[in-house]
Amino acid sequence: MSTPIPKDIGSPRPNQFALQGHSVTLDPQKYAVRPDLADIRLAEYVFAPHYAAPLIMTATREVPLRAAPGEDAEVLGMLATGDVFEALDIASGRVWGTAPGLGLVGYIDRAALAIAGAAGQ
Repeated sequence: MSTPIPKDIGSPRPNQFALQGHSVTLDPQKYAVRPDLADIRLAEYVFAPHYAAPLIMTATREVPLRAAPGEDAEVLGMLATGDVFEALDIASGRVWGTAPGLGLVGYIDRAALAIAGAAGQ
């Protein structure tokens, strides 16, 4: 026997999350938002299937911040050794996230980053 659907399904119950308002369009080069993922700090402004909390990393060498994951992708800027990078997605040797010093979002080679505060830092 299936559970009946409450008649007030459209109304949030106590302690139930309800979306309100409209999602806004943000510049994806300045705000960490993609169709599949967004920075948790943007949850109030955009709807995304998944949200991620940033993992603070630092550049271990000078490294380009690219617009896309490929080696031939446009270079948006350069991170210097020690610059902070807020990682939101790590896959296939690339890290997608925010470079706060540049005010830009993009991809960085995973080998050029270390977790901030990790042993050996």
